Amino acid sequence: MEQYLGFMLVILGGAIAAGFAGCGSAIGCGMVGQAASGVTAEDPNKFGLLLVLQALPGTQGFYGFVGMFLILGKLAGVEITNISVSQGLSTLFSALPVGIVGFVSAIYQAKVCVGGVNLVARRPEEVAKAMVYGAVVETYAILGLISTILLLQNVKLG
Repeated sequence: MEQYLGFMLVILGGAIAAGFAGCGSAIGCGMVGQAASGVTAEDPNKFGLLLVLQALPGTQGFYGFVGMFLILGKLAGVEITNISVSQGLSTLFSALPVGIVGFVSAIYQAKVCVGGVNLVARRPEEVAKAMVYGAVVETYAILGLISTILLLQNVKLG
C-alpha cells in the first residue's frame, strides 16, 4: 500500500479541489435560490433577472472541477507506483487554493447575491449593480484557480 501513497495524495488533491469548491457552490446557489423563490412567488417576471444572481456562486464549482481535471491530467502516462509522497503532497497542496477559496468565496458571494435579490425585488432596473457586487467576490475565486494552476506547473509526477 505504501507504494500507492503518492498516487492517493494526488487523488485526494483532486477530490479536495472539486469537492470543496463544489460544496461551496451548492450551498451558495441554494442560499440565493431560497431568497429568489420568495421574490419570484410575488413577481414571476423577475425570474430571469434572479436566475443570473443564483448562478453566480455556481462558478466556483466549475473552477474546482477545472482544478481536478488539471490534477488528473498530471497522471497521464505516469506509473502510479512511481509517484513519491512528496510529489503527492505537492499536488495536494496545489489543490488547496481552488478548493478552499472556492468554498469560502461561493458562500460569501451567495450572501452578496442574496442582497442583490433584495435589491432586484424593490428595483429590478438595478440588476446590473447586483451582478457587479457579486462579481467582485468572483475575483477571488478566479485568483484561487490561477494559484492552483501556477502551483501545479511546478509539480512533476513520476
